[in-house]
Amino acid sequence: MERITSDGVVAGSIEYPVDCIVYASGFEVGSEYTARAGFEVTGRDGRELSEYWEDGMRTLHGLHIHGFPNAFMVQPTQAANLIANVPHNIVDHADTIAAVVAEAERRSAATVEPTAEAEQAWVDLIATAPGRAIGGIECTPGYYNNEGQGYGDQTRFAAGHPAGAMGYFRHIEAWRASGEFAGLAFG
Repeated sequence: MERITSDGVVAGSIEYPVDCIVYASGFEVGSEYTARAGFEVTGRDGRELSEYWEDGMRTLHGLHIHGFPNAFMVQPTQAANLIANVPHNIVDHADTIAAVVAEAERRSAATVEPTAEAEQAWVDLIATAPGRAIGGIECTPGYYNNEGQGYGDQTRFAAGHPAGAMGYFRHIEAWRASGEFAGLAFG
């Protein structure tokens, strides 16, 4: 693009009329979650989430975090990952949160969080999934190779369900439908 005019954009000496220009530089995926979120989450006994995740992300279903009661992480990692439609991930997480909160209310529970064992079992399952790094660091920097930095040990659990997006959605639907909410501790 060479320049912007009052009527459009000029590229290759040709003016293309436009009604609207959206300036977008992409989005950040390989950085620490606190840099992306702009805040820190503090859990039980004052432990910060960035400290808890310093050796890699740990969740149950990409949503619940042991030691962080009533904290729900709405994002695709350790869930259907970015191989699925991201809004579908968000809606699925919202449905799951609503079901968990309804169950907590039914049980008159003030808190809900995953057990350490359930979280570890989920992380172990995620570790069997293919990694998310598709491009090597020698490729043009971009999303698939962490902007040319590659993925180290800290991101080894930044994957989705080993059976893919549909496997994840089916798992979560069955988990919600069971009404048992296995792996969650209500207090």
